[in-house]
Amino acid sequence: MSDNTSDTPQAQPTRISIDLPKELKAVYANVAFINFTPAEMVIDFAQVLPRTPRGTLTARIIISPIHAKLLHAALGQNLANFERQFGEIRIPHRTNLADDFFRFQGEDDGKSGS
Repeated sequence: MSDNTSDTPQAQPTRISIDLPKELKAVYANVAFINFTPAEMVIDFAQVLPRTPRGTLTARIIISPIHAKLLHAALGQNLANFERQFGEIRIPHRTNLADDFFRFQGEDDGKSGS
């Protein structure tokens, strides 16, 4: 019985060059909304500023489910690398993180008895 692995040449990864358009602007987003269909994942990135009643959609990314899974793995790997270099990212265990992130310190939370 022969071993086919030695007869089959290994595929070399293809290097792809990506052009960065001069007019491309980086945007800040602190909120993401994720929706999906059987064929695609839609990720909307938005910016919500503290003490403002509305946010602004800054980018919409549409990718296939397999690319979403690959992105998930890449983010996990990069977060692990980040934490090795800079320390653990701690997420507060709260019921409403949005309130914690968008309330100014000392702001009345509406629970005062007066």
